[in-house]
Amino acid sequence: MKKLKFIFTLIIATTILASCAWDNYDEPQSFLKGNIVYNNEPIGVSYNDVTFQLWEPGWQLSYPIDVVVAQDGSYSAKLFNATYKLVFPDGQGPFRMVGADTLTVNIAGNQTLDIEVEPYYMIRNAQFSASGRNVTASFQAEKIITDADALDIERVNLYVNKGMFVDFRTNVASTEISGGDIANPGSISMSVSVPELTPTQNYVYARVGLKVAGREDMIFSQVQKIDL
Repeated sequence: MKKLKFIFTLIIATTILASCAWDNYDEPQSFLKGNIVYNNEPIGVSYNDVTFQLWEPGWQLSYPIDVVVAQDGSYSAKLFNATYKLVFPDGQGPFRMVGADTLTVNIAGNQTLDIEVEPYYMIRNAQFSASGRNVTASFQAEKIITDADALDIERVNLYVNKGMFVDFRTNVASTEISGGDIANPGSISMSVSVPELTPTQNYVYARVGLKVAGREDMIFSQVQKIDL
């Protein structure tokens, strides 16, 4: 009986060690980083909402690597050295790809790759100011896509938050103008009152966003710190 127990224990130990050996793959060592850009200008988006996918061809069962775009338009991914296909899933982002819908990316060590896209609109010359606890933003909405894929402005928003993450989910104050109420896209101004903050601070972060009809993701200006 003791001999059988010993053999059984040995089999279990061998199985565990083999399992550990099978799972002991080398970790990816290369970084792919860059920005989502239009004419070399990063595209601002909402945090954790816009992603693209990297597919590695040749595997029988292939699953994409999802890469999240940060709110300032930057991204970073740790990868194995290989050739990947880069795609944006349908409906992702306030933009469309330029040229081909799929990019081939060859990873052999650390690389920087800016991904060129074409947004429906760009937010230009965003300026922020404060008077007391009122924050005002002025900017222009430039229509970039004017062909058959063109979309109208659904709304523009001004968001203010205590911290540097600022969008429709993370804000302490916001205001909105619907697209139909925008008389001149070349001159948009909006203001919002900031409530008393706890704990008290004498500054906030703000940015403006623009949503087009038919697309979920908004395009944003870059975040700016404002002294109250």
